[in-house]
Amino acid sequence: MLLAELEVRHSRAIAPTRRVALGKLYLPTDPAPGFGGILLAGMVAAYIGQLDEELRDDLDILIDDLERGKRVVQPRVRHRFQTDTHGLARTHHRLIGVGEAMDLEIDPDAYGLPQVLAAVYAASKLSARFRPPVFALLWRATRWEGDVDARLVEYLTGDEAAYRVRRDRRYDAGWAMTVLGFDDGTDPGHADVVRRFRKLVRDAHPDHGADAGAASVRITELTEAKRILLAR
Repeated sequence: MLLAELEVRHSRAIAPTRRVALGKLYLPTDPAPGFGGILLAGMVAAYIGQLDEELRDDLDILIDDLERGKRVVQPRVRHRFQTDTHGLARTHHRLIGVGEAMDLEIDPDAYGLPQVLAAVYAASKLSARFRPPVFALLWRATRWEGDVDARLVEYLTGDEAAYRVRRDRRYDAGWAMTVLGFDDGTDPGHADVVRRFRKLVRDAHPDHGADAGAASVRITELTEAKRILLAR
């Protein structure tokens, strides 16, 4: 049973101009984040490992801009997002229901960056009512480091506290500096923020001895703090 679908239109790898657009889509999000949100997050998680640190940082800033409804001047993250699909290649991604389970059908051979960009741009086109929980799930997906399998679906659909939308006003630059340990009067640069974030995420992971129950909330806060400081 088809639960959600997104067709990504993108330039071919040999094309001199990199472009990405949205093709046919079916992204139900009620109740949020819905099957559509799970598919979009699954696409981000599936390809995030292909991106180097510079691209991941640029992607974080783009996600934040789209989540906040800011105007995004094109091109961004090495691609121009457009509505015209003429001459663009097609890649399909689907979320399928198999009995009581869900299966992500993500193209394993696709070039990852345009797929990730299509997912976050698709999220920005959703109704304002459903965008916040979907973007919260996208942020969660950026932390995935495994394969596209049942564990990924479980990761995206479980542990509600880990992707609960946070809009408390204390989540500002001062809070972010404290979370990342820059509360000693230093003014960290771009590289400093990235290095500190990656170290603290490793320390917070259960595989390194951290408490599993608190790890997801801690990593969510670290991700939000990094996003805030990179967007300054």
